[in-house]
Amino acid sequence: MEAIMAGALQKRQVFFLCVFLGVSWAGTEPLQYFVAEEMERGTFLANLANDLGLEPGEVSARGCRIVSDENIRFLLLNPLTGDLLLNEKLDREKLCGPTEPCVLPFQLLLEKPFQIFRAELWVRDINDHSPVFLDKEISLNILESTTPGVTFLLERAEDSDVGINNLRNYTISSNIYFHIDVRDSGEGNVYPELVLDRVLDREEVSELSLTLTALDGGSPPRSGTTLIHILVLDVNDNVPEFVQSLYRVQVPENSPVGSLVVAVLARDLDTGSNGEIVYAFLYATDRILKTFRINSTSGKIYLKAELNYEAIQTYTLTIQAKDGGGLSGKCTVVVHVTDINDNPPELLMSSLTSPIAENSPDTVVAVFRIRDRDSGNNAKMVCSIQDDLPFILKPSVENFYTLVTESPLDRESQAEYNITITVSDLGTPRLQTQHTITVTVSDVNDNAPAFSQTTYTLRVRENNSPALHIGTVSATDRDAGANAQVTYSLLPPRDPQLPLASLVSINADNGQLFALRSLDYEALQAFEVRVGAADRGSPALSSQALVRVLVLDDNDNAPFVLYPLQNGSAPCTELVPRAAEAGYLVTKVVAVDGDSGQNAWLSFQLLKATEPGLFGVWAHNGEVRTARLLSERDAVRHRLLVLVKDNGEPPLSASVTLHVLLVDGFSQPYLPLPDVAAAEARADPLTVYLVIALASVSSLFLCSALAFVAVRLCRRSGAASGGGCAVPEGHFPGHLVDVSGAGTLSQSYQYEVCLTGGTGTSEFKFLKPIIPNLPPQCPGKETEENPNFRNSFGFNI
Repeated sequence: MEAIMAGALQKRQVFFLCVFLGVSWAGTEPLQYFVAEEMERGTFLANLANDLGLEPGEVSARGCRIVSDENIRFLLLNPLTGDLLLNEKLDREKLCGPTEPCVLPFQLLLEKPFQIFRAELWVRDINDHSPVFLDKEISLNILESTTPGVTFLLERAEDSDVGINNLRNYTISSNIYFHIDVRDSGEGNVYPELVLDRVLDREEVSELSLTLTALDGGSPPRSGTTLIHILVLDVNDNVPEFVQSLYRVQVPENSPVGSLVVAVLARDLDTGSNGEIVYAFLYATDRILKTFRINSTSGKIYLKAELNYEAIQTYTLTIQAKDGGGLSGKCTVVVHVTDINDNPPELLMSSLTSPIAENSPDTVVAVFRIRDRDSGNNAKMVCSIQDDLPFILKPSVENFYTLVTESPLDRESQAEYNITITVSDLGTPRLQTQHTITVTVSDVNDNAPAFSQTTYTLRVRENNSPALHIGTVSATDRDAGANAQVTYSLLPPRDPQLPLASLVSINADNGQLFALRSLDYEALQAFEVRVGAADRGSPALSSQALVRVLVLDDNDNAPFVLYPLQNGSAPCTELVPRAAEAGYLVTKVVAVDGDSGQNAWLSFQLLKATEPGLFGVWAHNGEVRTARLLSERDAVRHRLLVLVKDNGEPPLSASVTLHVLLVDGFSQPYLPLPDVAAAEARADPLTVYLVIALASVSSLFLCSALAFVAVRLCRRSGAASGGGCAVPEGHFPGHLVDVSGAGTLSQSYQYEVCLTGGTGTSEFKFLKPIIPNLPPQCPGKETEENPNFRNSFGFNI
């Protein structure tokens, strides 16, 4: 016996060493780790990095985690070192009960890339429970005629430990009548039998009290005791016998409480009280007593509690039949619990990634495991999701599945997905479980801002106030967050000569455009601005739009009289012969207006005259003509005040004063003033010179009209080609001789016209009167610079 105990102790020490060093795997077998129960929290079990062939840093980088079916947090993984530690004290009896070995399966899950390793934690039993008898006292009635060697069945003790720490032996207190014989049930359990050593004599000993001790195999061993009270009776020579020594019965797990399981039957050939049989459980554990009950008279066994195939598949009951004389027999009832499809499939989520970035292909969204606690077809499962989703399920080992994106996701099309995972078993009827997860799609900057229009046209009236809001551009971005925040800016102009920085500015946040200074239509009629819109993504995306700004004309320029000039010098005097007919052209008022459109339409009006009714002004061309025939009674000097007015709102105007001198004829070589040369006017040579002068003036006027037409045609062609136009001075005679005769102008003039393309400056030179002996009555040459030059004929010069 001591040799056996020494050998067991040696095996136990080897096993304990395997627990703390233990990691075993081979091929596809699971990794095995061993630990003794009741070890302190933080006990080192193994290094996973070494077992999985990983570097210590790879354990954390690959997202290693521990997953178990029951979600029991009995293990702890240090991601920095890869050490596998015990997270809490383990009670093997609570975890596994009588099952040996006690194996707790779990999985090692690596997410990057996805990989699963099966592993097992074997919990080794220690001797922390003593044997316990359910009854504190066992009563036996033994006939005095019982022959030596007869055995009496006794209640066995219960020990929660397993293996070597389980119940191993029984002893009885010292006496001369009985000894204990230890029997093995064949299932690893031992039970005691009381053996009679010598004949009892009721007259000597009517009763005995013995102590039964149960011992386990631990080191040191633990024990438990109960009292055996023996009452010596008169003779009962027949033992009850069961019809069957073994009963086997199958019971569905959904059988209702109180239903009949089986009925056992025993017979006793004795009569009277010795033949009356009482049935009872023998060697019954606490679990059996809670699940079944037996009718002591009929031997029928009934369910006392609900059965659960997933918890216990088989019950072994020992039934004792005892007669009134104290003799007993026994039989065994094996109850097989049959499975029904009463457990729906379960889904155990291991990891869920949300949100996921759009445009990312083959992204693992979730990792989960499915299981069914039933058996057979009831435990076979199928897993599926909706068909209209861009996700697929990929099966893996150990009923693991991964939910993966089938194609890149677009947040702008759909920002959130509700995915219902349906798990169905193949039992009858089919049971299913649904688990819904919500996956959101995070934004990636894949959409550039888009303007509401590719081209904007804004109108602003000239002479605006600085910082005037002239319009707004708008762009939207389909992205979200910072990727959708749009910032506006002005892009460099295509024309480097355009001073864009001093013309407009833009609000970077809302796209509002502002005129920085007062605009002048006469200087700038229109300009283009390119506006950019950029988001705040990384990298930033942008787009641009074209903004055309049209400056609207305002009537801010009064008409300007080009002829006759009003420059404060000697007034210009027009000479009119008294023989002039009605409608005689005295002179022409030439004026321009810097505005455009109807703001530049000019009209002429005679406001005041020395003799009303003698002269008239044509409203559209400014020609001053005689309204009637002249007479000797008309005054020699006349003063005319002509008003030039534009068509703007409100209209602006300018006035010019004309001096007209009535003469009887022209003299040669010069024209004296009327009060100086009145006597010389009657001389005969004067008539000849007057005719020549009038003829020359008429020719000059015709040439001038042709020159104006040429200038207008050149202006049109210059606007199209960007060139300039110049009328050579040689086209006009440099000197004219006054002659006597009739004409349309009182004096001879020379016009010099020069237009320089691209300078915006026009120079207009008027005729000089050729009177060499007299001081000039009209200025000889004047130049007017105007970027938009318009004369009274209605065309630009």
